[in-house]
Amino acid sequence: MSHAMRTIGLLGGMSWESSALYYQVVNEAVRERLGGYHSARVLMASVDFAEVEAMQSAGDWDAAGAMLAAEAAALEAAGADCLVLCTNTMHKVAGAIEAATSVPLIHIVDVTAAAIRSAGPSQVALLGTRFTMEQPFVRERLESHGLSVLVPAGDDLELVHRVIYDELVHGVVREESREQYVDVVRRLAARGAEGVVLGCTEIELLIGADDVEVPVFATTRLHALAAVDFALG
Repeated sequence: MSHAMRTIGLLGGMSWESSALYYQVVNEAVRERLGGYHSARVLMASVDFAEVEAMQSAGDWDAAGAMLAAEAAALEAAGADCLVLCTNTMHKVAGAIEAATSVPLIHIVDVTAAAIRSAGPSQVALLGTRFTMEQPFVRERLESHGLSVLVPAGDDLELVHRVIYDELVHGVVREESREQYVDVVRRLAARGAEGVVLGCTEIELLIGADDVEVPVFATTRLHALAAVDFALG
């Protein structure tokens, strides 16, 4: 079996806290499916998040796209059979990565949309960084799969973003922040959300299915499992 396993190219470091979760999930899933001593064949390129965050803050998405495209091309050259961008926010530059590579980029939004469609909700809430919640690159791609998307309003949106950048990317998980996130989800459910997309890989360090009343779609886990499907498929 192992000789047929394809190599997963993880493009991570944005932040490394979430990339560690990807690495864990893909390896656990391969062990679960194949048993014995099996683990995933993985190549990882992990960037310095400070450089990426500076580009995000400056709105210099072209520079970020060029940087990640170069990293992705290096992964392909090293033998990656697919690419997994271990971040929701940087899927804003997925097109630049696809243009620079010829192996499939497994898109986090498509994987998530498929899971939502099979579970049944037609209207979901989207939590993520300010970029992910306010800009169209995730929302419109979810909508293209026939879903309707709600995002937090005003102070709730600021809170969700701030906790990611001030706490979660630094590995800080606070009970108070968990409760605040749960309240945000409750308000979105009151507006009609039938599920919540954890549209930032770090959010999965903070809340999960047990914390909220509506179904949770954890993008990191879904994305990592889709990579395993590809590797073993």
